[in-house]
Amino acid sequence: MKKIQLFSFMMLVMLVLAACGTDDADSSGDGGSSGDDGSKTYTVGTDTTYPPFEFEEGGEYKGIDIDIINAIAEEEGFEIELKPMDFGGIIPAILADQLDVAIAGMSITDDRKEKVDFSDPYFDAGLTLVVSEDNSDITSIDDLKGKVVAVKNGTTGAEHAEEIKEEAGIKEVRQFNDSPSMFQEVANGNADVLIEDYPVIAYAIKTSGLDLKTVGDRLTGDQYGISVKKGENQELLEKINSGLQKIKDNGTYDEILGRYLEE
Repeated sequence: MKKIQLFSFMMLVMLVLAACGTDDADSSGDGGSSGDDGSKTYTVGTDTTYPPFEFEEGGEYKGIDIDIINAIAEEEGFEIELKPMDFGGIIPAILADQLDVAIAGMSITDDRKEKVDFSDPYFDAGLTLVVSEDNSDITSIDDLKGKVVAVKNGTTGAEHAEEIKEEAGIKEVRQFNDSPSMFQEVANGNADVLIEDYPVIAYAIKTSGLDLKTVGDRLTGDQYGISVKKGENQELLEKINSGLQKIKDNGTYDEILGRYLEE
């Protein structure tokens, strides 16, 4: 009798473990949380100090990235919960499972692809040099010898500055956690030049009246992508790519760009 009871108990434990294992397998490819109606909600990391891609205005989050991820969510039938944070903390948050997805004007690079999976590219960008409006000494990277270069922490601009620092003879690469502080450093004359994505700084100069100007040719030809944790959210990545293609095909994507960028 005891043997029968023990066998029954072991079988019950095995069934419970199998059921738990099945649940884990189902959730590993998607992430997010499910509502009572079965809808999915994904936590989306973004940096809201990065106009025109993401910014806060009148208590609301706006920008190219915000509108794109909302449009994708609408097409694919899921909800999003935005989580603003410093850009440099976004990938660590993905790796720590604090975020399901990130959209933050993030350039697709080989280094980042070792940690996260990217969607299809959704925007062609590129780095440029930016100086104060009255600066006529700097027109290219050949003029950076002995200069202080301001960059935003964790960005491709920061990486590029470090890469060219020795060859260009840069005196110091000064890191900032947000774009406005970096812009002000150059406008006030505390740094000689900054490196930033062209559409971002062009929008900032146009709308904020900054005493800055872009100089020289584009330094790079970056592409932005939407990111998820590497190898673990493939189903979500498929939804993002599907939704991105839909909004490109139906004209929503062009409409979004038109709200923030001049032709």
